[in-house]
Parts: sequence; C-alpha cells; structure tokens
Amino acid sequence: MNVKNCRKCGKIFNYIGGQQICPSCIEKLENKFQEVKEYILDHKDASSIAIVAEACDVDPNQIKQWVREERLTFGEGSALGIECESCGTPIKTGRFCEKCKNDMTRGLIDAAGLNKKPEPVQKPDRRDSARMRFLDR
Repeated sequence: MNVKNCRKCGKIFNYIGGQQICPSCIEKLENKFQEVKEYILDHKDASSIAIVAEACDVDPNQIKQWVREERLTFGEGSALGIECESCGTPIKTGRFCEKCKNDMTRGLIDAAGLNKKPEPVQKPDRRDSARMRFLDR
C-alpha cells in the first residue's frame, strides 16, 4: 500500500497513480473544471485567461494545464488562447502549434530513418551460375 500526503490539502490517502492529490481534492478540481468549461461556453467574449480564472476562482495555471492536456479547448472566434511551447504562436489547445508538430514529426521520422528508401539489392547473375565449370589440373 502506497500512502502519500495530498499536495492540495495535506490529508493522507492511498496513492494509486496520477496526480498526488486525494480523491476529495480530485472531485473538487473536476467540479472547478466543469465550472470553467461552462463559463467559457457562456462567455465567449472573455478576453483573457486571468478574467476566467478570477470569475471562477481558479488558478490561471490550472486553466492553462487543462488546455495543454487538451481537456479544454477555446473556440476559433474566442480571444482566449495560450502560447505554443516551442515558438510562442497563439494556439487554442494542446502544447504545440501545427507547424511545430509537423516539424517534430519530420525530425523524428528523419532520426528513425523511416523516410529513407531501401537500397535495391543486386540479384546475382544466374546466367553465370548455370554454366558448367572445369578445373585445370
């Protein structure tokens, strides 16, 4: 049995995996997530994450984490967004913009050698192997 202290409230709980917070804090956090999600749907004109965080009494970093985990997505018409971790371009969800995702994918493919065409294997000339050979004495 793996027992830990909750990082939010300090209560001791049986740790199974994932975040190191107790089940009651996970439930509270999930309720806050639903509240933030509803607020964003109802207030499409919200201009920043700070305003949403203040209205819902949530840490702005927690909202950014939900967006990076792709649990929360801002609509295309929304002014809300976060920055790509690689280039800083504004994005609506995830960690990276499409350009950086494509660059990373290409880099991984190149590193793994998956884009190289296999060299053609030369087949032995069967005409020479079918001939009769004589040994000199």
